[in-house]
Amino acid sequence: MSEHTIELFLLKCAVIETALRASLAEYNTERSSLPSVLDDENLEPFIKQFDLSNRKNAAHMARYYEIFYLLENDIRRLIVETMEAAHGAQWWDTHVPTGVLEEARKNRSREAQAGVSVRSEDDIDYTTFGQLGDIIRDNWSDFAGMLSNQSAVSRVLSALNMLRGTIAHCGVLAEDEVDRLKLAIRDWFRVLEGPKS
Repeated sequence: MSEHTIELFLLKCAVIETALRASLAEYNTERSSLPSVLDDENLEPFIKQFDLSNRKNAAHMARYYEIFYLLENDIRRLIVETMEAAHGAQWWDTHVPTGVLEEARKNRSREAQAGVSVRSEDDIDYTTFGQLGDIIRDNWSDFAGMLSNQSAVSRVLSALNMLRGTIAHCGVLAEDEVDRLKLAIRDWFRVLEGPKS
């Protein structure tokens, strides 16, 4: 076998390997940083039956769901800590808008009647993202020292709430909406910097 033949063979192998890696990357719907439902051996045969484009979209959107999960629960924590510090453990019953109280009770009751596992012992976990904004607005004097201003908070939460619909209802964010989400997240952290002197 000549040296030229061996070089040609190795070159062809490298081209095939590159093409194979590219093909595998295109069809890989798992994310290496987080466990996937595909890791569950009981679900794997079923997951593999879903349309490839839906699996790819799900993998793509998982990142934005993760971001929103972190954001929404962090806002809940901020509200609970702020309101407990200002009004004590009974703040939920005394300082939450009536509409939010009623809706949270309905959500909790629906879950209890469905016989599913209890989502949480905390009433705030039965609120929507929009209702979190209502709690902040109705108790602005408690948040005014830590959030930049009421207008900015309302604008940012409203923008995030619009984007949340697509994420929470299994849609796919268009690229410009992804940019809008990134800006809204940055805006939220800017709001958290507090009032400027």
